[in-house]
Amino acid sequence: MVGETVPEKVVVVGQGYVGLALAMRAVEAGFDVVGVDQDDDKIKRLAAGDSYVEDVAEAVLTAALSTGRYEPTSDAARCAGFDIAIIDVPTPLLEGNPNLSHVEAAARMISRHLKRGATVILESTTYPGTTEELVAPILEEGSGLVAGADFHLGYSPERIDPGNPTWTLVAIPKVVAGIDSPSLEAVRSFFDRIVDRTVPVSSTRVAELTKLLENTFRHVNIALVNELAMFAGDLGIDVWESIEAASTKPFGYMRFTPGPGVGGHCLPIDPSYLSWKVRRSLGVPFRFVELANDVNAHMPDYVVRRLVHALNRMGKPANGSRILVLGMAYKRNTADARTSPGVSIVEGLVELGAQVLVADPHMRAEDVNVPVVEATPEELAAADAVVLVTDHDAFDYESVVDHAPFVLDTRNRMTGPNVERL
Repeated sequence: MVGETVPEKVVVVGQGYVGLALAMRAVEAGFDVVGVDQDDDKIKRLAAGDSYVEDVAEAVLTAALSTGRYEPTSDAARCAGFDIAIIDVPTPLLEGNPNLSHVEAAARMISRHLKRGATVILESTTYPGTTEELVAPILEEGSGLVAGADFHLGYSPERIDPGNPTWTLVAIPKVVAGIDSPSLEAVRSFFDRIVDRTVPVSSTRVAELTKLLENTFRHVNIALVNELAMFAGDLGIDVWESIEAASTKPFGYMRFTPGPGVGGHCLPIDPSYLSWKVRRSLGVPFRFVELANDVNAHMPDYVVRRLVHALNRMGKPANGSRILVLGMAYKRNTADARTSPGVSIVEGLVELGAQVLVADPHMRAEDVNVPVVEATPEELAAADAVVLVTDHDAFDYESVVDHAPFVLDTRNRMTGPNVERL
């Protein structure tokens, strides 16, 4: 029709738990969306309406596909003509150092299709300076254009909390930044159509540091209560009762709880990006981060030791004992097992010769390297010990207490004469 507005074309590079959710929301907001991922199996599943991200329901994916405005693809040529491109790719560690190879590859791909007036936004978590010092030169070299003068460039850290039905992508305030004022306005204009509230900051470095600050804060405080839990156990003090009591203070205290370790992309990785940047730029260690890394990284070993001690008290060696692990995902009510402490706990028990089985209602059997069972009364009773690693709501905790001979509860979900809490 004459005068009909053509939707802006958005490219989302990376169709994982962040990129896919953003792509779906962008379709809902009226954009034409191309979701790019190099994993052909993922693309085939998306094209068939099969969502592998629990927070993206298949009905939502199917609805997006039916509009004709969402195209999942592994073909970089489909990026041509984009108005807005968002980079949502992994930023893992490689031998303890930041590995931005995925960001670099995404920027190179986008650069070949970059046009004047377009906007590029990095969402991947990274160290301060990445947008200006790494992404901008790649985009300029590949396109022949100049960041700021010819195209907009910004950073907006992802804040998605998998499995959280209250704080969704739309509800969580979105920090936005640009390399200059026009870039900030372009980034903010896009996300104003995506989320309920945007929070502009003065530079991309500030936005990059904001994400690292958020996760470092959590990482350090979790390490504090994890180490406290170990000391309290040795002192014969119920750390959980102390935490409950401290939580009654209405000011000056924020509740954190111990657990079997940290997992996912954020806590085991993001603070190390900040520590690396500080050491490289300033030549000094970020001692809080390095200490937190050490404490949290050793929590799975501590859980294994606690279980071995419990088995010894029962006159049973770890070698040959039947151990049922409840939950392998790093986070409650999700299927995400990236760097999960559960993986390390299972590996540690297997190395000791234990017969390990896993029950996790959110994970597929093919994603676990040991036998997967359901936490039935029969399986619980057949185990020499049960270890609660991930406290999914789907578990019947009363049944666990009623049928398991011994339970090591790392999440404080159960009580009983046969339950030992972390």
